[in-house]
Amino acid sequence: MKIAVLGTGMVGQSLTAALLARGHFVVIGTRDVATTLAAVEPDTFGAPGFALWYRRYSHVPVVRFADAIAQCDVLINATRATSILDILARVPRATFEDKVLIDVSNDLDFSRGLPPILRITDVAGSSVGERIQTAFPLARVVKTLNTMNAFVMVRPELVSGGDSTVFVSGNDVEAKKLVQVLLREFGWDDIIDLGDIATARTAELLFPLWFKTWGAIGQKPFNFKVAR
Repeated sequence: MKIAVLGTGMVGQSLTAALLARGHFVVIGTRDVATTLAAVEPDTFGAPGFALWYRRYSHVPVVRFADAIAQCDVLINATRATSILDILARVPRATFEDKVLIDVSNDLDFSRGLPPILRITDVAGSSVGERIQTAFPLARVVKTLNTMNAFVMVRPELVSGGDSTVFVSGNDVEAKKLVQVLLREFGWDDIIDLGDIATARTAELLFPLWFKTWGAIGQKPFNFKVAR
């Protein structure tokens, strides 16, 4: 697949490396290429500055968001949730409409430091996934991978040998099938389709529980499991 990873932090870095390892063509999208390639300071979650990470992956194109979106058939939103609507609004709709857009974000407010504040509520239309789909109705939005950290996203075997659960939400059945192909490539076996994009709100509301659990167990990799 030709995949544009939008975002250069820990999540974007992890997804890019995992997709490359599985033979996909990947383009990294960013707002300002020169600034991104010069970044050496760790991000909020301690990911290495992009310039340091990029030494291992310098063959991967790093381009402006619009160019990355235009080149690829599948888009992954690994930006902060507050950014994606602005990014898409600045891009000609013809370059992304009818493409699969995988949203792995949570709407977190870091203005007061850690822990971040979750900005969504259990109100119709409040989740990031819903907002993207409402603003751009012809995009094929699928929510997934937002209920775990970046390392577990692409290496589920880090937790209980891979015996944990990943959720998907979206309106487009074929788009969800394509996303499940990628998830299985990463090693996910227990994939639960929650339903249409409105259910993205349910997955996003798991973040406070995830964050509190992460702190209580000593910030070790973990994930949720639906036992049945």
